Amino acid sequence: MSTTALLLIDVQDSFTARPYWQADRAAAFLARCNALIEGCVAAGVPVVRIVHTDGPDTADNPFAHASGLVRPLQGLRAFEAALLVDKHRHSALVGTGLPVWLHQQGIRRLIVAGIRTEQCCETTTRHASDEGWVVDYCTEATLTFDMRTPAGSVLSADAITERTETVLAGRFATLVTVAQALERAQ
Repeated sequence: MSTTALLLIDVQDSFTARPYWQADRAAAFLARCNALIEGCVAAGVPVVRIVHTDGPDTADNPFAHASGLVRPLQGLRAFEAALLVDKHRHSALVGTGLPVWLHQQGIRRLIVAGIRTEQCCETTTRHASDEGWVVDYCTEATLTFDMRTPAGSVLSADAITERTETVLAGRFATLVTVAQALERAQ
């Protein structure tokens, strides 16, 4: 049994309803996510599907089950999740049964991938590291979007990703490519 698990965070259609959604960035991200999922499934590494829900459970809220958008992002490879986690905070380890399940499964290493690079993926990575898990952060299988700074300028998605890598590397995680994540999971 594998002591590594892939945490696939918030790869859901909810984001397509947000004004910051950049469809042109999604294709490359999906290809890398799909390769990571395929490799993990083939190696017997459990894949945990994590979805983010919050706000009122109404059809007009894309992060509510009532919207019908809390489902895998279109184009994501189908797979049978070892566990489905419905989270309401940035860290997938807060207010969910995920930490207990990981301990029960003997998981010691986590591969983190998903949406958004600097929010739920980074927050879960920091939290997991502080809780004692070894974390492989697969940046190329994370996705984020341009943001406006408090001063009004645009911070590019690439700059946000670089910042996330800078603060995580060597402190909270090992930065890995899809190929490296799969190799380390063996």
